[in-house]
Amino acid sequence: MVEDARQIRPKASFALVESKLHPPSARAGIVPRTMLVKRRLGSQTAPIICAVAPAGYGKTTVLAQWAKHKGRRVAWVSVDRRDNDPAVLLTYVAVALDRVEPIDPEVFQILASPGVSVLATVLPRFMAAISLMREPVALVLDHVELLENRECLDAVAELALGLPAGSQLALASRHTPALPVALLRAQGQVVEVGVAELAMDQQEARALLVGAGVELADEAVAELVGRTEGWPVGLYLAALALKAGSQHHGGFAFTGDDRFIADYLHSELLAHLPAELVTFLTWTAVLERMSGPVCDAVLTTAGSGRVLASLEDANLLVVALDRRREWYRYHHLFRELLLADLQRREPDLVPALHARAATWYEANGLAEAAIDHAEAAGDAERVARLVASLVFPTYAGGRVDTVRRWLAWFEDHGLVDRYPPVAVLGAWVQALVGRAVGAERWADAAERQIAVADRASDVQTPPDGSTTESYLAMLRGLLCRNGLSRMRVDTEAALAGLSADSPWRAATMVLSGAAYLLDGHAEQAEPVLAHAAEVGMHTGALPAASTALAERAIIAMERQQWSEASALANRALTMVSAGQLDDYIMSPLVHTVAARMALHRGDMSAAKEQLVQAARLRPVLTYAVPWGAVQTLLEMARAYLMLDDAAGARTVLRQARGILQLRPNLGVLSEQANELRAKLDAIRGGVPGVSALGTAELRLLPLLPTHLSFQEIGERLYISKHTVKTQATSIYRKLGVSSRSEAIARLQEIGLLGG
Repeated sequence: MVEDARQIRPKASFALVESKLHPPSARAGIVPRTMLVKRRLGSQTAPIICAVAPAGYGKTTVLAQWAKHKGRRVAWVSVDRRDNDPAVLLTYVAVALDRVEPIDPEVFQILASPGVSVLATVLPRFMAAISLMREPVALVLDHVELLENRECLDAVAELALGLPAGSQLALASRHTPALPVALLRAQGQVVEVGVAELAMDQQEARALLVGAGVELADEAVAELVGRTEGWPVGLYLAALALKAGSQHHGGFAFTGDDRFIADYLHSELLAHLPAELVTFLTWTAVLERMSGPVCDAVLTTAGSGRVLASLEDANLLVVALDRRREWYRYHHLFRELLLADLQRREPDLVPALHARAATWYEANGLAEAAIDHAEAAGDAERVARLVASLVFPTYAGGRVDTVRRWLAWFEDHGLVDRYPPVAVLGAWVQALVGRAVGAERWADAAERQIAVADRASDVQTPPDGSTTESYLAMLRGLLCRNGLSRMRVDTEAALAGLSADSPWRAATMVLSGAAYLLDGHAEQAEPVLAHAAEVGMHTGALPAASTALAERAIIAMERQQWSEASALANRALTMVSAGQLDDYIMSPLVHTVAARMALHRGDMSAAKEQLVQAARLRPVLTYAVPWGAVQTLLEMARAYLMLDDAAGARTVLRQARGILQLRPNLGVLSEQANELRAKLDAIRGGVPGVSALGTAELRLLPLLPTHLSFQEIGERLYISKHTVKTQATSIYRKLGVSSRSEAIARLQEIGLLGG
């Protein structure tokens, strides 16, 4: 059970996290939507509720009232743009569910694994966790329109389709969420609430106006409802305008056009408010969430906390986000209109306001929020400094898509060539997820920067106190583009320039030890790897520590020191298991070494199980990290040969030889590959089975258990529907099944889906 929701985002404000997991606090005068909540939604048992309408139709309010009507077993998550990372989104969902009833803690551990397959690995655990709850649960996801990440949208769809009997999922969105709505509708599984249902009638409109302190005759209320077509926020804006002193009685012709509404907002509402209050509203609109101190920083004034409280008391479209009334937000549409007004009237001020917000957030330990505002301010120096300091912990926390989003900002703005530490880390991340082309592109940018930096004194340096040259040397060692001899030189140079407490020190020591080992110098490799393991365990760099232990186990096996090899392999495997590191790029090496140890003691079943775990990550074993990929694949080939699985050995050897064609100078690995090929050439036949799945087929596996059609799977993988069908047929044949459902069952049985 998660005891502290602050675990979701390092150093995040507890109030900000809490605000995502509760419906917005009800404001005085809010209109009960009794007919809609109790009769339309409360009487329905369909597992899916979709509230879809443009901004300002009260979707959040209706679902908050529905959640209150449902009782205490309701989990709530308010989505924001930073949730476009499946690990982040699903961690919030897990925490929300955990507060209703404790769920399997392994769910949280899995979410902290970089590169984890959300659809194949995490969601089955979610479904299992929900199904084990004593009573049904309701889950609300608000502002789903902010989700753009495909894997996040797929996760929401899988949640919708996999709910256990009695549980419900309610979604609020400005547009129809990415669900198989037609299928759900045909099966009576979805209740749809749209503009027609959310529009207020005359009675509700009168209640809203009275709550806002405005009294109108029946005829005027009817006219207002007709003009706004029952649009709740339109009614409310009109009420606020009248309350503020507007003399506009000729009707309220809201057309839905953003520019028109913004003009109306200014002429009919803002124009009647005190100038200092208008300034407060428009300038603080740059903040997604507001507190007194951050508003003071943006406005360069004092007393903002009192202003926020008074705005909420006046029902001026300000929502409290926590019970202590420390954090607030504007109604989403109201904020959009204020921002539009600010951009139109004071565009030159916008970057400065964001810069002030970035400074406050950074000073108060909220670095991720600082990045968002620094990006909006165009402050690339600050973005680069913050991103460079956050890449390691964020990636290690499983939030790979968040890291990619930060790095993409530099690419989108043509800034990759300006910041050496960011370029190095960008290449490193690309390499760790097996994207060789991207790794080379970022690495080339880093090389160009260093050449320029030799002539520049103001080049940005790494945040851990290391030299820029050491970062680049570390990257050169990882990519090993110029052979193992050069890899040794690069890693030694990197270690000389890395600071003593650099989070990359243990990983660089592993690179140094591996370079010695694979270049035929095991005696020099062993002490380096032993030190790397110690440093990694001491600093929490568990992926580096487990890799170092696995490399030492290989050395011990070569020396026939089986007792020592077994102890090292067991320590590495325990570390991978305890740290939920199964989806790290070097974990397949650990599993393969464990398989070889199992084979040595005659445990064929355990060996096969370990090889299945290694095989899941074969698609990321590319020439991006050639030494590690080839070494792992050759170890796998040896294990398959010991299992008399010639087909599996040929498959992984073929993958290794393909990498060697691109990176031929890999020391003893080339000779080892030739020896294995000679052995396999002497073996006839071999029936293709699970071990013979190719990398393209392995990439397809996690998508098979989903709701996606072959056409949609092809879109995800950037291949044709015909190619998907061909690969699926090949998978069925190798699994010994004849259908997609049988394949899913078989994959779950053998563990290739990571469940």
